[in-house]
Amino acid sequence: MKQQGFSLIELMVAVAIVGILVVIAVPSYQDHVRSANRAAAQADLMALAAAMEQHKSVNYSYAGAAEGGGDTGTPAVFKGYSPSAENVANKVYDLSIDTMGANGISYRLRAAPVAGSVQQNNGSLYLFSDGRKAWDKDNNGAIGADEYCWKC
Repeated sequence: MKQQGFSLIELMVAVAIVGILVVIAVPSYQDHVRSANRAAAQADLMALAAAMEQHKSVNYSYAGAAEGGGDTGTPAVFKGYSPSAENVANKVYDLSIDTMGANGISYRLRAAPVAGSVQQNNGSLYLFSDGRKAWDKDNNGAIGADEYCWKC
């Protein structure tokens, strides 16, 4: 009588193939998720910059655009998290007005990865009032000369 089913060797080969596919696919998927989140944060920084320009058109300065009328910190003129990607409970980036120039004539915006999120060690994104963009790709807290781009 002919038996039907899988032999142990066939089953082990199938498990090995699935294991190899998982080892290859999971890191690739995680890289794709991080890249998509970073692109969403870039879009949010551009939207925040537009809100900053609107604030300047009314107040003749970028000063006072943060919560409580401050110059730096969580923006009052825009949500302080990356709204295009997730709701606030699942945020992966915090948006802030990082620095403000003298007399409110310039700014630097920052999208900082949230601790514990998939973006955690992915480095902050920056957008300057003069249009420069930077990504602290090596996540060392400083913008190197080769990091003045978002796709370095």
